[in-house]
Amino acid sequence: MVKTQSLEIKNKKLEINISKAKTGNQSAFRFLLDTYWADVFNYQLKRTKSENDAEDITIQTFSKAFDKINTFDEKFVFKTWLITISKNVHIDLLRKKNISISIETTKEQEEKVYLVIDESPTPEDKIIREQNLAKLLKDIKQLKPKYQEVIQLRYFQELSYKEISEQIKEPMNNVKVKLLRARKLLAEIIKKS
Repeated sequence: MVKTQSLEIKNKKLEINISKAKTGNQSAFRFLLDTYWADVFNYQLKRTKSENDAEDITIQTFSKAFDKINTFDEKFVFKTWLITISKNVHIDLLRKKNISISIETTKEQEEKVYLVIDESPTPEDKIIREQNLAKLLKDIKQLKPKYQEVIQLRYFQELSYKEISEQIKEPMNNVKVKLLRARKLLAEIIKKS
């Protein structure tokens, strides 16, 4: 009985966050990313046998999912939808390795990203800002290079998502997902030390 109740609460919370994400709510995106990151990452790790590839595909999966969140039909299971996107991203990457063409976002996709409002500082942002600089730099060095880079560009060079996107030559949604992930990992490192 208790298990059924907690499952219902979990499902309700998921439904609420999916509908908030459909309106562009950043904390809803963060909730979905935190909830399903491990599922998508582990699925890709089994397929690719490479942590780096699995992580890159997971970032692209969430980027695509957030871009297409309005097409998600609640009759389906969200995790299954994500895994399907992830599978397709992986297949596309394998095809592209054969053709090797870089991924470009359409003008329309980029304009949609501008509509997503950056909300007030996240709990992770608060933890990061309260750190002494020398210690913070030491903590940042524990992140993987791709996460170090986006943190550096966002917080130290104070670049916008668009500027970061241009600098690292990646779609803006990838930048957003990388930053969400980097902030979460950095906040965990800071809490431990």
